[in-house]
Amino acid sequence: MLRKLLYVAFVALIATNILLGGWLIYEKIHENEINQQIKAQQINEKVLVFTKLFVQKVLQGQDGISFEDRLQLENAVRDLNDQSIFNQWQKFTKSQNNTEAQQTAGSLFDLLLDKISF
Repeated sequence: MLRKLLYVAFVALIATNILLGGWLIYEKIHENEINQQIKAQQINEKVLVFTKLFVQKVLQGQDGISFEDRLQLENAVRDLNDQSIFNQWQKFTKSQNNTEAQQTAGSLFDLLLDKISF
């Protein structure tokens, strides 16, 4: 009788461990999904901050870009930590004429919009 009771208790403990292990795996997967969403939101925020600065300081700017504005834009683009955006920004800043600047600005803006995830 005692052996039967121990067997039932052992099976119950194994079943409980399996259920708790499954629950733990489910929670870990859910945690990873939440962390990915948080990271995407942080990237979106940084991209939007730079995009807003770019529109305000460059596209809507009446005069040339001041040193302070350029520094603010440089810091914002570096804060993105995205090599493709940084490379496109470098192309824009090295534009030789208005036509080239318009083309590279359009490409940069398009790239920024592509980086925003929903």
